[in-house]
Amino acid sequence: MAYPTQPTASHYINGAYVEDQTGDEIPVIYPATGDRIGLVHAGTPAIVDQAIAAAKAAQPAWAALSPRERGRILTRAAQIMRERNYDLSVLETHDTGKPLQETLVADATSGADALEYFGGLAGTLTGEHIPLGEDWAYTIREALGVCVGIGAWNYPTQIACWKGAPALACGNTMVFKPSETTPLCALKVAEILTEAGAPPGVFNVVQGMGQTGAQLVTDPRVAKVSLTGSAATGKKVYAAAAAEMKHVTMELGGKSPMIVFEDADIENAIGGAILGNFYSSGQICSNGTRVFVHRAIKEHFLTRLAERLATARIGDPMDEKTSFGPMVSQAQMNIVLRYIDIAKTEGARLVAGGQRIDRDGFYIEPTVFADVTDDMTIAREEIFGPVMSVLDFEDEDEVIARANATEYGLSAGVFTRDLSRGHRVIGGLQAGSCFINSYNDAPVEAPFGGVKASGVGRENARAAIEHYSQLKSVYVRMGDVEAPF
Repeated sequence: MAYPTQPTASHYINGAYVEDQTGDEIPVIYPATGDRIGLVHAGTPAIVDQAIAAAKAAQPAWAALSPRERGRILTRAAQIMRERNYDLSVLETHDTGKPLQETLVADATSGADALEYFGGLAGTLTGEHIPLGEDWAYTIREALGVCVGIGAWNYPTQIACWKGAPALACGNTMVFKPSETTPLCALKVAEILTEAGAPPGVFNVVQGMGQTGAQLVTDPRVAKVSLTGSAATGKKVYAAAAAEMKHVTMELGGKSPMIVFEDADIENAIGGAILGNFYSSGQICSNGTRVFVHRAIKEHFLTRLAERLATARIGDPMDEKTSFGPMVSQAQMNIVLRYIDIAKTEGARLVAGGQRIDRDGFYIEPTVFADVTDDMTIAREEIFGPVMSVLDFEDEDEVIARANATEYGLSAGVFTRDLSRGHRVIGGLQAGSCFINSYNDAPVEAPFGGVKASGVGRENARAAIEHYSQLKSVYVRMGDVEAPF
């Protein structure tokens, strides 16, 4: 199958495509059909070394550019991405299976937002003057060096930009490893950055699986590791990076609560629940998959939810009328189907969906379980698929305690017309990215990240600058130095 803006090789190193067919084959599978549409090769140790060496060599000169010069390159790349949004969106759909209706507004556009935002922010990255009587001190914000980005498969274009843009704005260079499930899109980000004026070696892409990631994370030339992935993977990568005192950002999984009070606007709450469970076929780390609905409105909520789910347009992701697409892979589909079977066995009430769809590709119906209890597997473990768990509650303090009874803490949402209660409840929830009368908004201007097992550090906003730079303090004495001898 042909797809637009096709990358011409497996890797992108030092400003050009690089191929090494001795690396393991990684087939590119189109989730809507199960067909193989391409092939890349995993990076051999020599390829990984080449990428790190290129980034290391390029970093001093890149950091020496004025911040505004770096910012102009990022801004130019954002403009190119917007001009090519359709082709990049089609590529994203082939890489992930997400409907074109979604990728046209949520992927390359989001990546462009990050490049533009941090491009504009670059020139503002100044230090501080600290008066100390006749003496004074000042701070300098410096780059870390070579950064490694490790991406997930659900948002390959966006994640490459969310990690690359702040890293480059601060004067770092990057080696980015996409998920082996979605290897194509990050290559186009690298290509566009080069076209926009980024010098060779500033942003490199290497394909591979766990072995490749391990080599990147443990290389002594690497100063920082930023991972988007599961909590289990995050713990391993965090430990490996910590062993060599590397900086880290870990954007990991979640089992986030969405609380719907009895006074909520039902249609808005259902809209939030749909966005928080079925957008991208449920493959979003911040999804509010534990939907706590006040007992007084639960049945009305479930009835309207089922009615709205029945209007989902399931089909060819390339048809812009399609609103719900396949899972990213057969393996992920099988994981979700197993969780659905467990939910049925444990006594959850199936309200909608629950089956694989009889067509080519990796499709599962949007699935809703009601009467879910806190101890059920689907209420405790991250599923990463289109499965919503609806739990009953009556008391505010009770639902806050139950919402917090998880190892995760990525996101949380509250639907209520009582804004005092909305702020109060959000204040009591242990989560990093929260929403009131909305869900899953992720503008680049707002920090994104979790607490507890959902990660460390923040992506986006000015907060990301803190994680891709370090401060140097300089004390300046204006008079004589007094010493005891």
